[in-house]
Amino acid sequence: MTAPLRASEPIIVPVALGARAYEIVIGRGQLATLGARIKVLRAAAKCVVVTDVNVAQKHLAACQDALAAAGIESSAIVVPEGEGSKSYATFETVCEAIIAARIERGDLVVALGGGVIGDLAGFAAASVRRGLDFVQVPTTLLAQVDSSVGGKTGINSRHGKNLVGAFHQPILVVADTALLDTLPEREFRAGYAEVAKYGLLGDAEFFAWLEANWQGVFAGGKSSGVLAREHAIAVCCRGKAAIVARDERETGDRALLNLGHTFGHALEAGCGFSGRLLHGEAVALGIVLAFEFSARRGLIGDAEAGRALAHLAAAGLPTHLKEVAGCVPGIDALMDLIAQDKKVKRGKLTFILVRGIGQAFVENDVSAAEVRAFLADKLNQK
Repeated sequence: MTAPLRASEPIIVPVALGARAYEIVIGRGQLATLGARIKVLRAAAKCVVVTDVNVAQKHLAACQDALAAAGIESSAIVVPEGEGSKSYATFETVCEAIIAARIERGDLVVALGGGVIGDLAGFAAASVRRGLDFVQVPTTLLAQVDSSVGGKTGINSRHGKNLVGAFHQPILVVADTALLDTLPEREFRAGYAEVAKYGLLGDAEFFAWLEANWQGVFAGGKSSGVLAREHAIAVCCRGKAAIVARDERETGDRALLNLGHTFGHALEAGCGFSGRLLHGEAVALGIVLAFEFSARRGLIGDAEAGRALAHLAAAGLPTHLKEVAGCVPGIDALMDLIAQDKKVKRGKLTFILVRGIGQAFVENDVSAAEVRAFLADKLNQK
């Protein structure tokens, strides 16, 4: 289904995981319902809200007001913003603060923020007292369509991104699309890379819809864009929920969700997890590289690879390595980072490649020499 949903009620997307099933609630103004929804799930729980300094200024008061309106006691833990908070040091700070707040096993952690906060708070919830339930309240497009769903939590290592963590599913995701109105334009564009990813990996019809309607997704809070934005988020969440239900711990086709991420994570780590290259921007570059690598292998034609590149470029995302601020890592550094990718098995490289728009597949045992030669060509392009 590609036509925008036409309903004033929130869109509810179920994640079917048996006894650990939960709902994703999508719609404008849904943050105000957070306390009431938690009350239904955990009537006697108190909450600790983990957020960053930027999100706290914009949304923490509204979040805690929603909890208080339902009679839920809450406290807050505020960490620095940015990828640097996905570190051992900040993880320790958050864990110790949760314990100091006397959060018990029957209580809840609320992750209020983007992907960094969701990963960090979720990992802390998985670890403190050997496991606390948590709720995701994603405040970025990237988090609403991807990182808040599916239970991947973790922090970064000096060896690469997300190498320390746990699978720990939330009990609820509340994606208030009105919160996206406060996002800086660059952050929103970076998140859109994950939206396009869902069409490119397994839904050619949705990708064609995005080609025609992406500007409406960006318009969002304006009356012309509300339905388009909510529809796009719901399609992505349904796509991810279906894959997670089949393969929760990424032993099979959940790896498809990493389209663009093997190249992208290496670029992101090589840039120091800094503002030089946001995660979504790295994913956009990684998607382009995955399509071009597939074309180089004869899996798709250059025209189809060009179609993916053209759409990402039209949305304002980087599509060439020369667009990265400063110098990108050298070939040796990139290959070392790729070798640390979580999908590596017995030292063999695994990539998500494509046979067409919406036709991604997992390719195991990719030759490191082949990847090195491909990247060397790309790095030498002017």
